[in-house]
This record gives sequence, structure tokens and C-alpha cells, in this order.
Amino acid sequence: MSVCTLGWRDPLRWLAAGARDMRGCPGLSLGYGLLFTAVAWLLGLSLRSSPQYALLLASGVMLLGPALAMGLIQASRSCEAGRRPRLRLCLACWWPTRSSVALFAGLLLVLELLWARSSLIVFALFADTMAPEPSLSQLVLDPANRPFLAAYAAIGALFAAIAFACSVIAVPMLLDRPVDAVTAALTSVRACLEHPWVLLMWGALLTALTVLALAPAGLGLLVIGPLLGHASWHAYRGIVCPSLQASTPK
Repeated sequence: MSVCTLGWRDPLRWLAAGARDMRGCPGLSLGYGLLFTAVAWLLGLSLRSSPQYALLLASGVMLLGPALAMGLIQASRSCEAGRRPRLRLCLACWWPTRSSVALFAGLLLVLELLWARSSLIVFALFADTMAPEPSLSQLVLDPANRPFLAAYAAIGALFAAIAFACSVIAVPMLLDRPVDAVTAALTSVRACLEHPWVLLMWGALLTALTVLALAPAGLGLLVIGPLLGHASWHAYRGIVCPSLQASTPK
């Protein structure tokens, strides 16, 4: 499979198209935004008591994020086809391609388990230099923890990059075309290899917007979460050549 020629303005166009879809289905988008916000609050509660486990949970959420956004991707797909998005159809959009979606979810789960194991190894390596039960403030502010934070960030960045490369267009492709999970993941990786700087910019935008959304007690996810989910569909439509896309979205 081939991918389209991309320019540095394309990620901004994908975000603008996602914003239009949000205006087209505000109720559905708000519902998903509430879900993302609730997950962020649960993570926040975990961080106060057991940051080592909360960090692992956060890693899993980031890895499984594309699958959680499938309903928003389906909503944008319906908007593009001129149909009103239906909550029931968005919730069940994965069912027709359940085998491929399950295989792809398994791939992400393997990455998450490897990430979790690597994180535990990092904690074990630096356990002698940290407080027995460190709080989040101790982890971040104590100068003695800087080597740990650097190692943990490096491991996280590596697995996040792998997850992003495999999933940037894989989930929309699974919804839009009769392809298997391996083909979707390989096409996603190929797009990243052919246009590394554009997709690096896209990944940076996703990360920056997510961090900004988390800043005001996670309330920004009410808007940013659905926006990124809708924009993922338009990223797929912009990256994969029209000749390779399904001609009749459901």
C-alpha cells in the first residue's frame, strides 16, 4: 500500500476537520469527553497514593487510547458520509471487524505489558535511591530522583513512539477497510517512515494538547479528548491514498 504526499500544514487541517465534526455531533462528543475526564480523575487519585502503579496505568491508557476512540472515529466517518452519527452504532462499530480489532488490541496489550515490565525494572534499579513509599512530589522534586525520571521518561518515549507508529492510522483503517490488523499496523508504520517529520509533528501536537488538557484538573479533556478522536479519522483520510480507501463509508 502507498500513502499520500503530506505537508506540514496537514496536521492542522486534521484538527480543524475534527473540530467541525465536534460541532456536528456535540452530544456524542461531550459523552466521550466525560469518559476521558473520568479516567483522568481516576489516574489523579492513584498518583496521590501509589505513583508507581498509576504510572503503569497511565502507560496502558496511552497505549489503548486509539481503541478507546473508535466511537469518535466512527462518528466522523458517518459525518463524512452525510449521515447523523448514532450512539448505538458508534459503540458497536468494532463488531463487524471484531477479529481484526481484537488482534490489534492484543498487539497494543503486548506493548503495554512490555512497557509495564520495563517500568518495574526501572523502579527496581533505582529503588535504593528513592523513598520507600514515594509520593508524586517526592518523585518529581527530589534531585536524587532525576536519574530515575530520565530513565523512566526514555523508556516511556520509546514505547510511546512504537505504539504511535503502529496505531496512527491503524484503527480508522480497520473500521474503513476489510484489512487485517497486521496490514493496518504495517501501513501505519510505513506512513511514519515515509513522512517522519509530518507525523512527528502530528504526534507532538497530540501530546501537547493532551498535556494542556490535563493541566486544569483534567477538565480540558472534555473538549480535547473528542477533538483528537475525531481528528484521527481525518488523519487517516489524509494519509492513505484515496484509491486505497473504502469508497462507501458506513
